[in-house]
Amino acid sequence: MLKQPVIHRIALLFNANKVYDREIIAGIGEYLSSTRVAWDLFLEEDFRCRPETISQWQGDGFIADFDDPDVAAALCGDARPVIATGGSYAKESDYPDDVSYVATDNRALIELAYRHLIESGLTQFALYSIPPNPGNRWALERERAFEALTQREGLIPHVHRGLPTSASGWSEAQRDIAAWLKVLPRPIGIIAVTDARARQVLQACLQEGIAVPEEVAIIGIDNDPLTQAITRIPLSSVIQGTREMGRTAASLLHRRLSTGHLPVQRHLVAPQGINAQASSKHVMLSSPLVMRARHFIRQYAAQGIKTGQVADYVGVSRTTLETSFKRELKHSVHDEILHFKLEIACNHLAEGKLSISDIAVKCGFTSLQYMYAVFKREIGCTPREYQINLHAASQR
Repeated sequence: MLKQPVIHRIALLFNANKVYDREIIAGIGEYLSSTRVAWDLFLEEDFRCRPETISQWQGDGFIADFDDPDVAAALCGDARPVIATGGSYAKESDYPDDVSYVATDNRALIELAYRHLIESGLTQFALYSIPPNPGNRWALERERAFEALTQREGLIPHVHRGLPTSASGWSEAQRDIAAWLKVLPRPIGIIAVTDARARQVLQACLQEGIAVPEEVAIIGIDNDPLTQAITRIPLSSVIQGTREMGRTAASLLHRRLSTGHLPVQRHLVAPQGINAQASSKHVMLSSPLVMRARHFIRQYAAQGIKTGQVADYVGVSRTTLETSFKRELKHSVHDEILHFKLEIACNHLAEGKLSISDIAVKCGFTSLQYMYAVFKREIGCTPREYQINLHAASQR
């Protein structure tokens, strides 16, 4: 008779409202799906509301977010196995004692964003952070990493923490960002410590008429799909290795439960890469007319705008604008609108969440047939072939 697997009761102490936490949880799930581990998982919000009750829970172990000081304190001294996740620290003394720790590499996140902006031709950089509190020490680590990078290269590290955001204080927070943007040199690349903070910078730029990415290029951290869905200009973002964090944490806990022993370990998980979108694709331009026009196009290309509407926004005649585009970019305003529609369409095809006919509508093509014709002319294949080629490349 086959021996029945031991089923362990494991609590996952995370805030499932955050994309970072959700992705770690997803990584834990992937580990369980790929092994024969039998766990009953608990996502009990009551732990987060009343962490002092964790000690009363009848379970076998924990994987927990130690960026939350209340959770870390509640698990301190618990005899059951605990695997911690959280942000990395420059100082060894800042890590918790006597617990295995799986960390997102804060320095690597900032360096990847920084190098991406450098590759866009930028030479001035800023960081938009968060007011400090015990629950976001990771933001301070990202600030320190940014300051070290820029100072090492002889640059001025422009760091701004802004204001806490709330429904009542939203307008004041946006005014604060706008005031900061006005005193920054341009062009400049801004790294935001999260996608949520990057979106706030982007909104302030749109309200102030600051061209993104020509004057201000923006990149966030988290690659949050929700943030991507609600920005008028697609937002670039560093993709954290959160699923790998979840898989690693689950593996460590599995070993601890199987053997009864696990030496204290620390794992730094590097970022996966960058989702490069329009907000950071800086191009050096000399014409302010072209800057303003591209800024408008990036916001409204998918809504079917025409050259005349772009010229009206810039405040010049169509002829003047066309002349500026031909001189600066060697193509027409219509071509610029079309290129941006194609860029959005290619992103949707890569995600694979929408049908091709829905993508045609969402990107502002007048018909599915017209989108096919544009793809064949500009890219050399149909949208379906483009999607198939992407899938094949990802399997190599």
